[in-house]
Amino acid sequence: MRFALRIAYDGTAFYGFQRQPDVRTVEGELIRVLSKLGVISDAGSSNFKGASRTDRGVSAFFNVVAFDTENRPDLVRAEVLNHHLRDAWVLGVAEVPGDFHPRFRARSKTYRYYLVDEGFDVERMEECAALFVGRHDFSAFARLEPGKDPVRELTGVGVTKRQGYYVVELEGRSFLWEMARRIVNALRFCGLGLMEPEEVEKMLAGEYRKKIPPAPPEGLILWHMEYPGIKFEVDERGLKKARRDLFERYSRALARAALLGDVLLEL
Repeated sequence: MRFALRIAYDGTAFYGFQRQPDVRTVEGELIRVLSKLGVISDAGSSNFKGASRTDRGVSAFFNVVAFDTENRPDLVRAEVLNHHLRDAWVLGVAEVPGDFHPRFRARSKTYRYYLVDEGFDVERMEECAALFVGRHDFSAFARLEPGKDPVRELTGVGVTKRQGYYVVELEGRSFLWEMARRIVNALRFCGLGLMEPEEVEKMLAGEYRKKIPPAPPEGLILWHMEYPGIKFEVDERGLKKARRDLFERYSRALARAALLGDVLLEL
């Protein structure tokens, strides 16, 4: 049997998604729990695969892993797995075909980035955001790996104003390393008047001397992935721990923000 798990995690608690020796990662945490429960023996024999290798500090509300098991399929439930996981949560489970690969079967990915309002000109941000939609060479907006094709297609880049902050949403089939965070920083520069839309156009055309640096990873979250024909079953009992854990993190962050806000007001 092959299962896929929809997972969420707090990226600030891990050294990225991909397993690495001697550091704590999302993939490593999942494999630890699945092995401890006897669901899998190890990553290799279970054909354990992940959809998106998010960087250190980047969170997810919808990432996906898949693995084979014949041992304890009865334990592949959110309620059971979430009891043992720390800083990560299973939000859905699906039985999938034996050849299912979560990275190659994904039709699209959506990232969100949360930007504190620095007095942005939102119209300029939106003007720059529209330039990224479509198929482009994103060499100026990514950390390229050797031999990697820099051409990608974005189907949507939106900027939404909220109370005190902005949400930048990017949707596409696939993303290059640091691509989302570098695009966000370009929009930030446009919103602050530090960059003109014409400069973005030139960079997308390959005319540049310096690349855009990436925005900090803590503001980025992998928000959604599209899997046609795959339905992730939600375990309401399993979601209780996720809600409780996330509310505790939200409460601590909100209290800390309020504390720092009052300090700023008094300066």
